[in-house]
Amino acid sequence: MSQHSNIEHAEEHATMSKGKIWQVFFILLVLTVIEFIIALAIPEEMLRQSIKNFLYIFLTLFKAYYIIAYFMHLKFEKYGLIVTIAISFIFIIYFIILLLVEGGYQHVTKHFL
Repeated sequence: MSQHSNIEHAEEHATMSKGKIWQVFFILLVLTVIEFIIALAIPEEMLRQSIKNFLYIFLTLFKAYYIIAYFMHLKFEKYGLIVTIAISFIFIIYFIILLLVEGGYQHVTKHFL
């Protein structure tokens, strides 16, 4: 029975061809180039820093999804494992948002003390 599940698991990972690896690579490359353009080419007057931060976080999370799903092969895993990791991912996003909000609050109250 263990041998059968190992064969199934190997067949699922066999769908990850060289073409798919290059496709994911170029998607990650494009996302990284977009991040650099936002950071270096777009001045503060055109796009506020808070919007830039939101875009960085969104693009970084999107890149993290691709890395986890394809290079760590979690796209091919069972539903329970995916849900467990997704819940952890949601908490990480929540904590990032909390840190950004609290960091802004400390900056505002610092002038009043």
